[in-house]
Amino acid sequence: MHIGFVLLNCDLGAEEYLLEELKQIPEVKNAYITFGAYDVIIEIHAKSQDEFDKTVSNKIRRLSRVMSTMTLKVIAPEE
Repeated sequence: MHIGFVLLNCDLGAEEYLLEELKQIPEVKNAYITFGAYDVIIEIHAKSQDEFDKTVSNKIRRLSRVMSTMTLKVIAPEE
């Protein structure tokens, strides 16, 4: 399992809209509106590194009203 977080900045006032859009992406396990340097934090669970990368690049970053993202990959201990 590949787990990570995406910190997202969006257009002013687009947080609720993006939260609803993110809920439609199967790999998104949680998404929260935040206050501070980023507008939304997203938790992703993917079966492979390729699926993780495609989720960020093709499903999240291409959403309208997304301005920028920062991706943080979790280093999970081997099971």
